[in-house]
Amino acid sequence: MVKNKGFIERYWAYLFVLVPIMLQALFFFYPLVQGIFYSLTDWNGLSSSFKVIGIQNYIDVLKDSHFYTSITFTILFTLGLLVGEIVIGIFMATLLNRKIKALGFFRTWYFFPAVLSTVTLGLIFSQLFNYGLPQIGELLGIDWLSENLLVQEHTVIPSAIFVALWQGLAMPIIIFLAGLQSIPSDILEAAEIDGANRRQKFLNIELPFLLPSISMVFILALKSGLTAFDLIFSLTKGGPDGKTESLGLLVYNYAFVDNKFSYANALAVILFLIIAIISVIQISVSRKFEV
Repeated sequence: MVKNKGFIERYWAYLFVLVPIMLQALFFFYPLVQGIFYSLTDWNGLSSSFKVIGIQNYIDVLKDSHFYTSITFTILFTLGLLVGEIVIGIFMATLLNRKIKALGFFRTWYFFPAVLSTVTLGLIFSQLFNYGLPQIGELLGIDWLSENLLVQEHTVIPSAIFVALWQGLAMPIIIFLAGLQSIPSDILEAAEIDGANRRQKFLNIELPFLLPSISMVFILALKSGLTAFDLIFSLTKGGPDGKTESLGLLVYNYAFVDNKFSYANALAVILFLIIAIISVIQISVSRKFEV
């Protein structure tokens, strides 16, 4: 009886483990392997026949000027997200961790942008940049604000980063706030007794405890920046003149606009490798400084 019960428990344990493994294999590993295979062919995504051409698509990607324009914007966009989400996120989490009036209201209100769909957000800000801000600029006599910031090459990238941060800061603030609240209170009290000021407590106590949170936010921001698509598509559609065409949007355009499906797969594999390499390096480095 006991042996049968143990067998049944192991059976159900294996079953519960098997289901997520099958789903992971079906929706992640199989498409990944399939995409790598198609990147080695000349398939256009429509025809039933294709031939294997080896790494020719990867060679063509490295010669593609659109790829370098796209990766330049993607790097700038990602750096903006990384710096903004980490610096502003820690600053906001530090403020929300204090005892202030209407703290519950502020903790709820800052998360509101995260509830909105990214496409909806892009369409709203697209109209705001196109109609709302130019009118405000004309009323205030501000020349650079009187035109649509999304059609000017020197303002479109900062504008896109601003919109992304407006929505993307919610989750980092939660992560940093949880990290701050996990610090043992006796450590902070001991620091105060020893005469440590606010800056010293932050640099020597809070920041070391936040390193795991910073590592997590770094990976999330890195992924969001390098794979940016829906926000850029709805906000700028890659304009002006391809200056905001992210790698994700470039993959989409090659696959579904130009019908270069295998070429787009090669570009997607390169993007996957870039994210994987940077993530591994970042994790290995951050572990050396964790508390």
